[in-house]
Amino acid sequence: MSSEKTPTTPESAGPRPRRLTYAAALAALEGLALVIGGVWIIALGLIGDADDRQQAVTGGVTLIVLALLPLLAARGLLGRRSWSRGPAVITQILALPVAYNLLQADSVAIPVGIALALVAVTALVLLVNPETTRALGIRGPGNARE
Repeated sequence: MSSEKTPTTPESAGPRPRRLTYAAALAALEGLALVIGGVWIIALGLIGDADDRQQAVTGGVTLIVLALLPLLAARGLLGRRSWSRGPAVITQILALPVAYNLLQADSVAIPVGIALALVAVTALVLLVNPETTRALGIRGPGNARE
């Protein structure tokens, strides 16, 4: 083992800002919701008609695989990794049209659409916040380290 200390980086300096923790929690919540939705679709497909099994399993597995993006982003945000903001922002941007489509439905999907839109907009605001940007060590254009 080396006795040298690792250099202090933005990722290890000071406590993690609450905004960053909240953004990670929202991303993890979205990932968890996708996993639950995928498992639910698979379960319904397996106990339902045999004709719909393949489609249900495919849809469920797709949702579970899609859950990896926000879950990995949440883990990266908690670890203060600068790369994690991109996948987290992409997840929120993709959630907005889904929320819009849910709001167009004439069913119980409307409250789900409202909740999804609120979560996505809140997470986007948290992710682009200057405090979050600094905590992740992200520098703007023209501010690169020399």
